[in-house]
Amino acid sequence: MSDNTVLIIGAGPAGLAMGGRLRQLGIPFDIIEKSAHVGNAWREHYDRLRLHTVKEHSYLPGLPFPDEYPLYVTRQLMADYYEAYAKAFGLRPHFGEEALGISPVEGGWAVRATSGKAYTARHVVFATGVNRVPYRPSFAGENSFTGQVLHSRSYKNHKAFVRQRVLVAGMGNTGAEIALDLSENGIITYLSVRGPVNIVPRDFMGRPTQKTALLLARLPNWLGDWIGAQVQSIAFGDLRPYGLEKPVLPPARQLRETGKTPVIDLGTVSQIKAGRIKVVPEIDMFTERGVRLADGQEVEVDSVILATGYRAELESFMPFTDGLFNTDGLPGQCIGQGKYEGLYFLGFDNYKPGGILGIIRQESEMIAEKIAKAG
Repeated sequence: MSDNTVLIIGAGPAGLAMGGRLRQLGIPFDIIEKSAHVGNAWREHYDRLRLHTVKEHSYLPGLPFPDEYPLYVTRQLMADYYEAYAKAFGLRPHFGEEALGISPVEGGWAVRATSGKAYTARHVVFATGVNRVPYRPSFAGENSFTGQVLHSRSYKNHKAFVRQRVLVAGMGNTGAEIALDLSENGIITYLSVRGPVNIVPRDFMGRPTQKTALLLARLPNWLGDWIGAQVQSIAFGDLRPYGLEKPVLPPARQLRETGKTPVIDLGTVSQIKAGRIKVVPEIDMFTERGVRLADGQEVEVDSVILATGYRAELESFMPFTDGLFNTDGLPGQCIGQGKYEGLYFLGFDNYKPGGILGIIRQESEMIAEKIAKAG
């Protein structure tokens, strides 16, 4: 049994941010992390990944990025930064320790871990992230397919797909960028899109769109939404001839109401317009040599990459979640109340503009203040 004032579950950016805040306040805590590294997801992402948000809005509390870092920080530099952050604040997680479940006990909460160890704390911060568990749907006929099927989490770069025909299923940010990576390297690329998709440029007229979005958020919603829609139209024009429909909701309203982040375009649209990425409907079923699509056409491919997203699956930690999570399985607020007093959820708010790292910096301060007052 290990006792401390606070237990942080996860040593990704949210867990590190929380640890940094508590260290500055002198509040004792433990961190458990199932992998062997802090910020481990950034070590495992595909090679070309960069932040889609600018560095001045993406650092963790108390330690801005080094001046020499680029505006959009690379995957490797992010991993290096998280290691440096842990060192700067003396954060020493218990690695290889994964939470299995949590239950209320007198004076706080008990968390069971894979080692058999139990941690008790008055305050428990879930920092496991919205991308904890890959979502991997199954399809009819998949077992008959002679090619390979993999989730996007396993994708590193184009080299394993040279001279192949590849279908990427799903046009979120990951799917769009993987399709871009493949097509830019001469690989025949199909991008399967289920329905309408909001796309915004990463930069517009020399200015990061994130900065524009933060300014627009200060305006009345109707005006900010209208301006955002005009930027979309000017940047891309009508994409319907290329197989891409635009949702009824403009990007900012979609984010506010559904938590669904628009696709941040890094060049995928240009590749689509040039015919190097062919947009096709969603997969209906697999065939021996490829897939049959929802419109009945069949496409022969060698590999299918499922960019079908992730789930937080917080409910797997606790059996008593009535009223705690919304329909997306995410907590409605970062600070638990009532019977959930003492539980905190950092890094799960997808409904605000500006990027999740900026939200983590803001909400970690709120949580730290609450913990300090509670004692």
